[in-house]
Amino acid sequence: MSAVQIEKLWSTFRTNGVEAVIHKDLDLTIAEGEFLSVVGGSGSGKTVLLRQILGLETPTRGSVTVLDRPAAELGRSGAASRVGMLFQHGALFSAFTVLENIAFPLRELGTLPPELVRDVAMVKLQMVGLDPSHANKMPADLSGGMVKRVALARALVMDPPLLLLDEPTAGLDPDLSDAFCALLRSLHQELGLTVVMVTHDLDTIYELSTRIAVVADKHVIVNATPREVVAFPHPFVHDFFLGGRGHRAMEVLRSSPQGV
Repeated sequence: MSAVQIEKLWSTFRTNGVEAVIHKDLDLTIAEGEFLSVVGGSGSGKTVLLRQILGLETPTRGSVTVLDRPAAELGRSGAASRVGMLFQHGALFSAFTVLENIAFPLRELGTLPPELVRDVAMVKLQMVGLDPSHANKMPADLSGGMVKRVALARALVMDPPLLLLDEPTAGLDPDLSDAFCALLRSLHQELGLTVVMVTHDLDTIYELSTRIAVVADKHVIVNATPREVVAFPHPFVHDFFLGGRGHRAMEVLRSSPQGV
């Protein structure tokens, strides 16, 4: 079963009267339960794909089906109960406490009593490894790693089967990045999530991905396991995965229990 099916997708944008084609005949299938990383060069439209999966943007042509529904329907009806989104910088509401941020999607839904909303939000707070004592803190009082965890708790508060991640470890030092990757891996396995991640961080890609989709030349040139992608003959793949950073990241992974 596929969680996301993208077929013959075109994404075009017009700036100052000039039309730019970002995606052309792009196909991508994401199976249920996968942890898929989407990688590509600057301007390749990785974040555009996330927004189209969320139903926030409509492709010029082609179709995007998410959990057996057109993505556009999610955009109109609200995707929070089916798709969770972790934005790059957390996007927490600065005037809300930690618990209010996590509870926000449930409160907007308006179908649960306030006591139950609070209880559910508290469970999610602890699920991402934060102590209940943090519930009444403001976002300005949190470290970068804690902001990521609160944003992740909010993304999961409606128990969505699909989770989208935009640069989840950006801005974190190596230790915090490793800890956040461990949390994501654990939640992916324990909750049976399908996860789609956009990132340029090779350590994060190798640590978490069951498959990698590479966007280049306006479409997905390969969608396969990390080992298969690294062996794929294409200039972008060679430069991205087999440069100095790529070799270092792969050596670290090979020495870890997960392997490549």
